[in-house]
Amino acid sequence: MTARLVLWDVDLTLIDARSIGVDWYRRALSEVTGVRLQHVPDMAGKTELAITGEVLAAHDVDTAADTVAAMFTALTTVVLADRDALSLRGNAMPGAAQALAALAEVPGVVQSLVTGNLPEVAFHKLDAFGLHRHVDFDIGGFGAESLHRHDLISTAVAKAAAKHDAEFAPESVIVVGDTPRDVAGALHHGAIAVGVASGRSDEQELRAAGAHVVLPDLTDTDAVLKAVAG
Repeated sequence: MTARLVLWDVDLTLIDARSIGVDWYRRALSEVTGVRLQHVPDMAGKTELAITGEVLAAHDVDTAADTVAAMFTALTTVVLADRDALSLRGNAMPGAAQALAALAEVPGVVQSLVTGNLPEVAFHKLDAFGLHRHVDFDIGGFGAESLHRHDLISTAVAKAAAKHDAEFAPESVIVVGDTPRDVAGALHHGAIAVGVASGRSDEQELRAAGAHVVLPDLTDTDAVLKAVAG
């Protein structure tokens, strides 16, 4: 089997932590700037770099690199402090654990992430629900690396190629996510886009965005394997 690189989105694809994310930004913004969070941007499918810049700008805070870096540090610290609360207030998406485990058994499949999250945040989110075991965090694309989600795919592919001394052609890269931005990123790279209608976008929206395959959720492991591993 040809080597395949599966790049998972995190939020509303593998886990649901919607009730917590805004609180993390509230605490980080207060700690770094002393400003109270009043404006929350649409976070769906965006990178942490983009979200943080929008949050700062919406509160008339300079978006200088050192302020953004301080926000990233504060977010990481807050998430770590909430590690136990995360497992109580959030949840793994149905079928996520089974899908990750099943793909780990397929020869030639490498699994990592393309996510708007910071790498430390992504790890804590997955670790809280035991979903980190089959994901290679060394080769993912993460939210501090670019304002644009499609850049994260190129970064992840380059890391994977270097680590595995292999070439991952665009058609051997599969991006799995719940938003049109996930789909757009995959199409920009020439990758296979698998949309999962487990978030705010329904199946019709994901198909309209150009997803090659759309799944209602991850509960049908055989359907996930067919979509991803062929």
